[in-house]
Amino acid sequence: MSDLLATLYPWNKAIHIMAVITWMAGIFYLPRLFVYHAEQAETGDPRDQVFRIMEYKLFRYIMNPSMVVVWVFGLALVFTPGIVDWGMVWPWTKAASVLAMTWFHYWLGLRLKDFAAGNNTLSGRNYRMMNEVPTILMIVIVLSVVVKF
Repeated sequence: MSDLLATLYPWNKAIHIMAVITWMAGIFYLPRLFVYHAEQAETGDPRDQVFRIMEYKLFRYIMNPSMVVVWVFGLALVFTPGIVDWGMVWPWTKAASVLAMTWFHYWLGLRLKDFAAGNNTLSGRNYRMMNEVPTILMIVIVLSVVVKF
């Protein structure tokens, strides 16, 4: 199995990076949609329905599959011999940040359900502030993997 993972390493890495880009695009865009939804649409008006459709499709058809691919191919990279030295700090900071990003993804899913039920209680400002979370996590992840501190 380890020989297969080593052989497939460049493919696993490429697919992982493409999935990360797609997932991050959604993670950055969905909170921005929530900002506009919270500030510009009342429950039941036509804009509310448009926002709900956009948010649902982004989450369900782009973000969820991307997150799964990130995890599957990321774990394949982790199990590839010689790639991760768990004696260093960087794999732990990356792992913690990826777990936090996954939590953020599920938090967005809960907010999506709030909007769908007409129960959103957060303001556009709240969503703007939460939109900084993935930026900070992305910085930690990239620095961890590239600098390998």
